[in-house]
Formats: sequence, structure tokens, C-alpha cells
Amino acid sequence: MSSQSNQQENANQDRKKQIQEDILSGRSYSLADAIAREGGNFLKGESPVPKLVQVRAEINLFIDNNLPDSSGALQSVLKTWVNADPIVSKNLESPLESLAQVVEKLLTNQALFYEMVQQADWEWGQMYGERPYFQKPGQPAHPEDEYSHESVAEKLAYLKQQLGKN
Repeated sequence: MSSQSNQQENANQDRKKQIQEDILSGRSYSLADAIAREGGNFLKGESPVPKLVQVRAEINLFIDNNLPDSSGALQSVLKTWVNADPIVSKNLESPLESLAQVVEKLLTNQALFYEMVQQADWEWGQMYGERPYFQKPGQPAHPEDEYSHESVAEKLAYLKQQLGKN
């Protein structure tokens, strides 16, 4: 019975091949046709979106959903910092661990932290067409400064806490 089923299988394959040849006989064959025919197998089991792009999207979504920021300037700046950090591309299997490492680096390195806060202030000024309030290290914040050193540290600490829950 197995040889009979093999014969039927071969007959079906021959018939399919003949039908394909009949369909294609009247048309010219192009590179696009070849790519289209093979394209179905090219990415079998894989996403057409590169892994790094997927990781960055996951991190950005987490920031959007877990970093409280009414104007969005801090979220924007943090996403830029995370996307530029090489640690993300080295840790593709655990994107949120990459985010945790970047947040930790910002919270523990004062120079980086002050630079990021200044960028958030600048971004806020660009968004609202107003002069931003740049707080200097060791100086008190302007009463209307949405991104004081203290408030940004609190927001990043909250984000770090949210990362610990995941």
C-alpha cells in the first residue's frame, strides 16, 4: 500500500507541476516572479521585523505605559537615550532588563542624569514654545519647572519599581 500511496503522491506532484507550467507558459518570467515564488519560504517561522526593532518597540511601549509624564517630554528623551544605548542591542532576549540597566545608569551617574534632565527641559520648551527652566546641580528648581532633578529622579525610580514587577 505504501508504494501505491507513493505513486499517487508522485502523480499529484507531476500534475501540479504540469498545471504550473501551463499557467506560466503564456507569460514572461521575471525576477519579481522568482522572488514572489520563493518569498513564501524565505521568512518561514521568522518575523519580517528585525529583532532590534521589536525590542525597541517593546521598551518604548513599556515607557509609555509606566513612566508618569503629563507632557511627554521625559518619555521622549528617555526613549532616545535607551534606543542609543548599545546595551539594548547586546540584550535582545530581555528588553526590559536593558531598560532597567539604562535607568540604573541614569540614576547612579550624576553627569548623565543632569544631562538627561536638561534634555527633557529643552524638549518641553520645544513642545510648548516656551523658555525651559534649566536647573543647575545643587541649585533649587524653579517653581514651575516640570522637570526638576528631584521630580525626574522620582519618576525614574517609579519606572524602575515597575520594571521590578515584571
